[in-house]
Amino acid sequence: MEWQDISGSSILIPPYPIAIIHFLGGAFVGTAPNLTYRWLLEQLGQSGYAIIATPFVNTLDHLAIARSVLNRFENILDRLQTQNIIKQRYLPIYGMGHSLGCKIHLLIGSLFEVERAGNILISFNNYPVRRAIPFLEQIDIDNSLNLEFTPCPEETQTIIAKDYDIRRNLLIKFRKDTIDQTLILQPLLEERFPNMISLLNLPGNHLTPLGQELNWEAGEVFTPLDAVGQWVKQNLSRDLYGLKQEVLRWLNPGQSALINS
Repeated sequence: MEWQDISGSSILIPPYPIAIIHFLGGAFVGTAPNLTYRWLLEQLGQSGYAIIATPFVNTLDHLAIARSVLNRFENILDRLQTQNIIKQRYLPIYGMGHSLGCKIHLLIGSLFEVERAGNILISFNNYPVRRAIPFLEQIDIDNSLNLEFTPCPEETQTIIAKDYDIRRNLLIKFRKDTIDQTLILQPLLEERFPNMISLLNLPGNHLTPLGQELNWEAGEVFTPLDAVGQWVKQNLSRDLYGLKQEVLRWLNPGQSALINS
């Protein structure tokens, strides 16, 4: 199973996929999601999920980004089915986003007619432009320019509260994430879909989904350095493994229960 590039998006298709995940990364790191989120996405692929990771360049117009990535996703999906790369006639589709990717999925689910079995929203972030873009607050910018995202944070919350139409959602926040705004999003979604919103508070920080597995091969003789390497590997990997397990459990709770029994 290898990554393919189709129409500028990164595609990972297992032999017999059980569902499709449309993945959107965070600001800046979302431009190459098959690299920055490689380990997590490949683990989901190995578990039977087809991955369509749509890169995007962050601009002030988040509505335009939402429209663009949705159009690209639907065109790629049509192409995969037409070319018989995905043979199943119907597969459930899940949106999965990290940080800014959450906001884009929320706009898609609010403003466009899409069919989704659910959304996985990791480390939701909806800050105004001066806090969202590093160092912008330190730059002397003419305030008359009125730089702000479209829609702005307040407008985004209003749109979600009024129009968001994806019923089943998994919200994930990390305990050491200092820029997460999931607790602002949670009541907006619960007001629309009571008892359909799951919230997980996991070990980790805002960068946990970007983690990569650290390969440490011990030599023929196990040395103290090998012990340190194994300890570092276990501690760096623990949060990432936990995230993967919880995502898979939510996607397919019956299968997870069978594996853990």
